[in-house]
Amino acid sequence: MSVTDELIQANESYASGFTKGDLPMPPAKGTIVVTCMDARLIPNRFLGLEEGDAHVIRNAGGRVQDALRSILISQRLLGTNEVLVIHHTDCGMLTFKNEDLYAKVQEDLGADASDIDFLPFPDLDQSVRDDVEFLKSSPLVPDNISIRGFVYDVKSGRMSEVS
Repeated sequence: MSVTDELIQANESYASGFTKGDLPMPPAKGTIVVTCMDARLIPNRFLGLEEGDAHVIRNAGGRVQDALRSILISQRLLGTNEVLVIHHTDCGMLTFKNEDLYAKVQEDLGADASDIDFLPFPDLDQSVRDDVEFLKSSPLVPDNISIRGFVYDVKSGRMSEVS
C-alpha cells in the first residue's frame, strides 16, 4: 500500500467520528501562526490549538515574505489580529544559499530557478527578527496587529521568544 493510500485510509477513520463541521470560518483565537513545513513541528500540539482556533501557515523556513498573501487574506477578510512567527532549531534553511539550490536544480532538472529567492538564512534568531520586522514595517499590515517571534527547539519542544 502506498503512503497516499494509508493517508486516505486514515482520513476515512477520522471522518467517521468527525463532529466539528459547524465551526465558523474566522479563527476563534484571531491568530495566525507562520511556521516551517518541517515534519517534526506539529503546531497544533505544541501550541495547544484545536480545530478552528488559528490559521497555521507553513512553508520552508516559516518565512513571512512567502506567507504574506495568506496573512493579508486572514487579516483583511477573516479578522485575525495577532501573528506568531515561529522558526526552529536544526532547520534545513540554515544549510544552503540560493546559489547552492540554483546549481542543484540546474544539475538535477536542467532548469533555471535563479528567479526564485528561496529565503535561506545563516542565523536562526536573526531570521525571526527579520521576519517580524518585515511584517511590522509593511504598509500592508496595520500597526495594531500584534507580531511576535519565537524559536521552537526540536529537541525539547519548547519555544523561546526572540522578538
